[in-house]
This record gives sequence, structure tokens and C-alpha cells, in this order.
Amino acid sequence: MVEKLSRIERFRGVILGTAVGDALGLPAEGISRRRAQKLFKGRWRHRLVINRGMVSDDTDHTVFVAQSLLAHPGSSELFTKRLSWCLRWWILSLPAGVGLATLKSILRLWIGISPSRSGVYSAGNGPAMRSAPIGAFFAFTPERLDGYLRASTKITHTDPRALIGAKAVAYLTAFSIRESSTERPSLEKFSKVLQSANNQDEDWDNLVSLISTAYRQRQSVDQFAESLGLLKGVTGYVYHTVPVAVYAWYRHFGDFEQTVGAVLNCGGDTDTTGAVAGALAGAVVGEKGIPGDWLKGIFDWPRGSKQLRKIADLLAEKSQQPTATPPVRYFWPGLVLRNAFFLSVVLLHAFRRLAPPY
Repeated sequence: MVEKLSRIERFRGVILGTAVGDALGLPAEGISRRRAQKLFKGRWRHRLVINRGMVSDDTDHTVFVAQSLLAHPGSSELFTKRLSWCLRWWILSLPAGVGLATLKSILRLWIGISPSRSGVYSAGNGPAMRSAPIGAFFAFTPERLDGYLRASTKITHTDPRALIGAKAVAYLTAFSIRESSTERPSLEKFSKVLQSANNQDEDWDNLVSLISTAYRQRQSVDQFAESLGLLKGVTGYVYHTVPVAVYAWYRHFGDFEQTVGAVLNCGGDTDTTGAVAGALAGAVVGEKGIPGDWLKGIFDWPRGSKQLRKIADLLAEKSQQPTATPPVRYFWPGLVLRNAFFLSVVLLHAFRRLAPPY
């Protein structure tokens, strides 16, 4: 059983949980499950920069969404404009590892295409990795949730499956905060939340059924991933990423380390599966439930843990009194220097992967 937590504690869990899962999974991104087990033995820990971790686009997008919610909690149209503005300027800071669909969409924004038409037809996991703050913010006003989810999604992705994946993550986050969840919900209730994200898509219904069957059969998370054909790792397809993450959340409910570790053990797109699973688990256990060494091990600037806590605290406060407020300030020009360093580290890891063990 999880202890009773305040709203601020749960919001911190969502934001910091995203960053921790992202940073832990980043060094293993794109590696098969088999090779990851050889390269990263033992308990998961930060390995990007001498036992320290840095965040990637998953956390960046989560921050953009949270800041846009703070600036425009009452208008999804103005929220869309600010989020698209964040994405446009973000790409100029030369971030590493930008998804192809997201890159195309941002380029379309730069040539003057409206945010309502900038998205490309893709079922990637971009919208899902940034949807948890929206679910948290509108946990008690669900009638406003879908409008913001659609706004966030369509900027970069227009495939209906991308929206369904984003809804599933946001709805589970909202459920955890609204219900103040301390115990694993019944399988029926869990399945109902997932099914409510659907928009007459038979494939999603089948996935929800597979998740229920896997839990009844007590399958591990990697066994469930295998049942989806993900023998080499979880791909960037939203109908792979989200089912694996939500199954890990339910299978290891209330245990942040087990939840995140389980998705990372599956290999593949580990920074995103780690970020999504971290956000979901964080909504249940709060900051206190995240292993201390995982939190302290994040080495980042100018958006470090201190800034993420401030964003989470403001988001929790304004979710109760939705009035526009200035976003949390940080030295944004420093992102160019930060990303140059980050890119050099990523390249070093890429060269390391050329060496054994294979």
C-alpha cells in the first residue's frame, strides 16, 4: 500500500518521475534487450556522464507543456500557440535525438503553417511522452482534459493512434491524482480507464484485452513485451510504448524502481518508456517514492531538479486556482551550451557501442 500524499507531492512525482525515467533510460536507448543486459548489468543507475544522468526531449516536452499550462490554463488555443512557440525555439538550441515527425512538424511551424495544421501523419510517441502533466492538471476537471490533449497532439502528430496513446497516459495520471490512489485499482477499473481513451479503434481494444490477459497470467513486463513481438526492444510506435509502460505501472503498482526498471529491461526506446512509466509511477508514489540516488544523480542545467520542482509546485497550485501565471524562469540561452555538451556525450556513447560486448 502507498501512503497518502498531497497534491503537490504527486505533481512532483509526475514531473521528476519523467526526468528520472528519461535520464536512466537514455544511455540504453536503441539497444536491444539482449545487448542492454550485457552492457548494463545489475541495478539500473545513471551512466551517461560518470554516474550522472541528463534528460532528453521527453523531459523537455514535459516542461514545455507544463509551462504552457501555467501561462494559459483557461484557453487551449492560447496554450497551443505557446507550446508551438516553445517547440520552434527549442529546435534552434540543437537538441539531440529529435523524432522525425516532431522535426517535420516544427519545420512546418517555422515556414508559417498554423499549429492546427502543422502535425504530420504519424503514430509516434511524442504526444504520449508529454501528456502526463495535462492529465495531472485537469484531474478534477476532466471535461477540459480532451481539448488540451488534442491541442498538444495535433501540433506534431495527426494519426488518431497518437491521440489515443496520449489519452491513455493522461487518463491514468488523472485517475491516480483524482482518486488519491494508495492501492492497485481492480483490473476492471484499470481496463475501463484505458478503454475510455479509445475512439472506435479495434487495435486499441485488442491491446487492452492483451494487457488484462497478461496480468491474469502473471506475466512479467518483458514477457508481455514479447507477446507484442518486441523481442529486440520497445519501438517508438505509440501502440508499443504506451501498452508496455501502462502494464509496468499496473504490474508493479506503487513501486517506482520496479516499474521503471521493468520497462528499461525491455530495451529499445528506453528513454521514452522510462519517462512515461516514471510519470505514471510518480503520480502514485510522489517524489518521496523515487529512489534518492536516482533523483540526486540527475546532472543538468539550466533546467535541473530545482527548476522541475518549482514547475511541479506551481502546476499543483494553479490546478486548484486556474489563473494565468508567469512560467518558471531559467537561463534559457544556456540551452545552446548545454545541448552542445549533451551532443558530445551522446556521440561518445555512440562510439562506445561499436565495441563489444555485442
